[in-house]
Amino acid sequence: MPELVVLAEQLLAPVPGGTGRYTAELLPALARTAPPGWTVSSVVARHADVTAAQVEGIEGPRVLKLPPRGLIGLWQLGVPWWPGGDAVHAPTPFAPPRAPAGRTLTVTVHDTVPWTHPETLTARGVSWHRSMIARAARRSSGLIVPTRAVADELAVLVDVTVPVRVVPHGVTLPQGAAPLDLPERYVLAVGTIEPRKGMDVLVDAVAQLGDVALVIAGQPGWGAIDPVRLAAERGLSDVRVLGKVTDAELATALRGASVLAVPSLAEGFGLPLLEAMAAGVPVVHTDVPALVEVAGGAGVVVPRGDVPALAAGLRSVLRSPDRAAELARLGRERARAFTWRAAAEAVWAAHRRRS
Repeated sequence: MPELVVLAEQLLAPVPGGTGRYTAELLPALARTAPPGWTVSSVVARHADVTAAQVEGIEGPRVLKLPPRGLIGLWQLGVPWWPGGDAVHAPTPFAPPRAPAGRTLTVTVHDTVPWTHPETLTARGVSWHRSMIARAARRSSGLIVPTRAVADELAVLVDVTVPVRVVPHGVTLPQGAAPLDLPERYVLAVGTIEPRKGMDVLVDAVAQLGDVALVIAGQPGWGAIDPVRLAAERGLSDVRVLGKVTDAELATALRGASVLAVPSLAEGFGLPLLEAMAAGVPVVHTDVPALVEVAGGAGVVVPRGDVPALAAGLRSVLRSPDRAAELARLGRERARAFTWRAAAEAVWAAHRRRS
């Protein structure tokens, strides 16, 4: 019986981020949409505890013999060690250098940040992502990208010789309720706290509003950005960082938010934007091409890095209930076009086309 193996290592990352969310959602969707006769499994490198990789609808992950550092080293050096299966899907560029004869390998490339905004990553991260993506663009069976914007940028930046398929993410509306200490009225931001997410710009913008709090749902990444300290320096008294949130906590934060702000300098998709739209929360986002593509006109667009423009965009929603209600309606309609079933079926199609 043929088997699709999904590399689930991102689920065990200290800060899984958006790629972790993507992996967790896509993995069970691939199992639900498997063609007749196919099975789906997941694999992770050797860890002391792999329970974090358990995903509903998927049997427990197979643990490989190598620890993460060893596996990363092998694949970065180009050693064609195969994790098993007739086909492999890598939800990130962490992938084998190529597939053995008769097997297929698809790799998801989420963005082109290592080339377009290298200053927002560590030097090591830039080098690793560039080398792994460039190799996948030449030697994999095909690339999966979340937006046309990423496909177009990749075609200019990298020598791509394999098929590229645009496969938008799906959206699952977070459910549940959790006790959170939230202000009465607040701007919400969701994402890892790191340079390319524009949290410093957002703090400055909310400080200009003067009558609303800021809530950030996300873990600190690299870059030592401290929104609370930045807020204190700018006279913004109410900033709350929730850290890593559960689905129930995210659902609670979304339900209470007046508006979601996406101040990113670079994105490949923008899943929090779509989740907010599905929840009926109006969105203000930057003019990053992928965000504009995903929002499809259902959000307020502002220039990247422009504090006054971001403040004005947020103000236009916060001070106009009619405008907020219209954006909520448009957002819900837009979000209905994105499903994880469609995403999984497109990944399967990439393998079937090559098999």
